[in-house]
Amino acid sequence: MFKLIYRKFGKDVQWKDEILAGATVTLAMIPEAVAFAFVAGVDPLLGLYASFFLGLITAIFGGRPGMISGAAGATAVATVSVILLWGLEYLFAAVILAGVLQILVGLFKMGRFIRLLPHSVMLGFVNGLAIVIGWAQFSQFKTNERIVYESGEGFLQIGDWMSLGSAEAITMLGVIMATMLICHFLPKFTRALPAPLVAIVLGTLVVAFVPGVETKTVADVVETQRKLQREKAVKIDKFETAQDSLLVSERDLKGAEIAASELTDEEMGEIRQGLKADLPTFHIPEIAWANVDGLSAIFFLALAIASIGLVESLMTLSLIDELTETRGSSNRECVALGGANVVTGLFGGIGGCAMIGQSMVNINSGGRGRLSGITAAVVLLGFILFAPGLIEMIPIACLVGVMFMVVIATFAWSSLRMVGKVPKTDLWVILAVSVITVISHNLALAVAIGIIISALTYCWERSKELVLELSEEDEGSRTYKVRGPIFFGSIQQFKDLFRPSEDPENVYLNFRRSKVCDHSAIEAIHSMSERYRSQGKRLHLVNLDVSSCHILQKAGDLVEGEFYGKINGGH
Repeated sequence: MFKLIYRKFGKDVQWKDEILAGATVTLAMIPEAVAFAFVAGVDPLLGLYASFFLGLITAIFGGRPGMISGAAGATAVATVSVILLWGLEYLFAAVILAGVLQILVGLFKMGRFIRLLPHSVMLGFVNGLAIVIGWAQFSQFKTNERIVYESGEGFLQIGDWMSLGSAEAITMLGVIMATMLICHFLPKFTRALPAPLVAIVLGTLVVAFVPGVETKTVADVVETQRKLQREKAVKIDKFETAQDSLLVSERDLKGAEIAASELTDEEMGEIRQGLKADLPTFHIPEIAWANVDGLSAIFFLALAIASIGLVESLMTLSLIDELTETRGSSNRECVALGGANVVTGLFGGIGGCAMIGQSMVNINSGGRGRLSGITAAVVLLGFILFAPGLIEMIPIACLVGVMFMVVIATFAWSSLRMVGKVPKTDLWVILAVSVITVISHNLALAVAIGIIISALTYCWERSKELVLELSEEDEGSRTYKVRGPIFFGSIQQFKDLFRPSEDPENVYLNFRRSKVCDHSAIEAIHSMSERYRSQGKRLHLVNLDVSSCHILQKAGDLVEGEFYGKINGGH
């Protein structure tokens, strides 16, 4: 039914390569999905369910074979406030609505606009995202994690950095370095097995069976984060219950007191253990339809999830297109991503989009077709249902090492050599998009600002191309050659080029090397015609191209009648 084998450089992609690449992606996907679920403030299983549905549906129906989708950090960050204020049901509703919006974008074929992105914006995007992925890994070097209260920010989860001389830090750094070395050098000797998969398996065996080699595993992280998440929720409830009877000056002191207090087992309640779970169940979100504020929160969160998801997915699609020298379908990917988010929301997932890190792991491991994405999703669900213990054994250091290699492969190092070789404005765009991506984690915002800067720069440069040259001069007439486009960015310069009081009775404008581009140009020409008429002189347009004539004809009575006749006659 589906083409599971695709062509790569003229040869069929092998099933073994696809399956092994998919298995490797699963190992790299699970800790990310778990971490992003905690970022969103939900149980990690919701992130894993989302990764399963998104990965499977986009792998089968998406427009970019080889691309991996799942619970992504970019969308997780946007969901925090709604979950805190309204709860999970409103999140699920927002994920469903976001999916519907993404489907509409694909059906109306708006996904192709990603092809219009300037290359400088793409470079800034991948550089910023590489930095975000890399910086996120350093959170694993924290110990003694706990809940504290900060004035103005509320209850926060913090931790202390490991001492570089401690046995824990040395072991973790050693495993990370070993993982990175295997990922770098193994492909030089053999590509029979994906290097990241080999590194993860070997690292897991060493930590599990070699005495004295101890470092935290996925199970440790899941257990710690679940406890901290529950502790934070309980302490927030206690603070909200107490703050109504407190003076404003007493609230910070009370918050610090609650944060430092020890919770009893009864207050903490039962905490789910491990990653084992049952199949997700169908569930229609239960929301209060009469609650206008809640519905507004759903709508705006859906817009955020949809826009961030589309930008990250389509940018990742373009990046993989370049790496594989093939071309995916952006509109098809929009529809598939939207459908996947709708299904995810109906089965209790947190939503997501393409995961650039895991997509890079897949491509670097030999995954090119749909089978690798399908394998990753199926293996992920299999681990959750039947063998969660195997995933829980994986050392976090191995996964950090793999992700560091992804950062190295993702970052556009060529951009560092562009100084002095490309226009300064392009360098500023790269820097701006990178910085905004790192600071805000809002990829849609970063890309939008990059596009705006690029567009304004282009308009500014194009506006300076407009010049007026005297071509011919006879008694009672003068002909000017117009060079450059007339559009909203150049109309003021167009007006400043003319001196009606110094021109003869008839002035001809030769448009052989110019174009009338928009309504602003029409208004500028009309305004100039009126200035000449007020002095008893006439302005004629000659050699207008077909598109310029078409624009002026469609303007109708927006152009003064007698002047409009001269346009047609001149052409």
